[in-house]
Amino acid sequence: MSGDVAYTQEFVDVDGARIGIQVYPEPVGAPGGPAVVIWPAMGVRARYYRPFATALHDAGLAVTVADLRGTGVSTPPPSRTCRYGYRELATDVGVVLDALKPRLDGRPTLLLGHSLGGQAALLHLALHGTDRVDGLALLAVGVPYWRSYPGLRRYGVLPYSQGISAVAGALGVWPGWGFGGRQARGVIRDWARTARTGRFPTLDGVDGEAAVGRLSLPVLAVSVDDDQYTPHPVVDHLCAKLTAAPVTRHRYTVAEAGAALDHFRWVRAGLPLTRRVADFAAGLPRR
Repeated sequence: MSGDVAYTQEFVDVDGARIGIQVYPEPVGAPGGPAVVIWPAMGVRARYYRPFATALHDAGLAVTVADLRGTGVSTPPPSRTCRYGYRELATDVGVVLDALKPRLDGRPTLLLGHSLGGQAALLHLALHGTDRVDGLALLAVGVPYWRSYPGLRRYGVLPYSQGISAVAGALGVWPGWGFGGRQARGVIRDWARTARTGRFPTLDGVDGEAAVGRLSLPVLAVSVDDDQYTPHPVVDHLCAKLTAAPVTRHRYTVAEAGAALDHFRWVRAGLPLTRRVADFAAGLPRR
């Protein structure tokens, strides 16, 4: 889009991996305003969020968008030698926050995740604490527990997810056949486990499920109409785990967007949602 704001491509090194981050310029007329760090969905490049990031920038937020490990410009590219999973994705969130510390200090900071990126952000906060973040926005994020899907769809989710996991285990990597892009088998293993059990895994000896329940920072949880992967009840299932957090729950509808929606298209029809995110960030209590 011709009106998109230009960003600076930077990199953060962590344990042999390199995480690419797109750092947008400071918004005009909003010094010290809220900052947002965006984590994408599985297999989705950071550049896909450029229209959404531009709209947030125009709304007065300092914006950074990261590429998930193994996606976009982030390394390593998924292969049989890659063993990383949810633990590493959650760690990457913290390393990026450390790198952005000079930019984030003194301003309200919102972590915003889409799908897998939201799980990574949530698990980082649950496992490593919330001292650097003031709020969490979860956009089309859920635990894809097969029993939480409406109607007959639930009976397809379990064999579909476990079949993908079996292929990734057999090949040593998920080739990205029709779902999620090329992924390390550890990521697919952990994702498939949540689909089977409805629970977050234990990571570094910490019960992820219990840790999520202890989170107490403000959360904005948004589900999207016609989402083929994370329909409204699946987001509700995740929200039920956030027993200690003040959760603002919103359903983003086709009527509100004024355009067709699904798990990915909301990003390109997100202007009304951008305003909601900006208002949520502006209202965050200071640490």
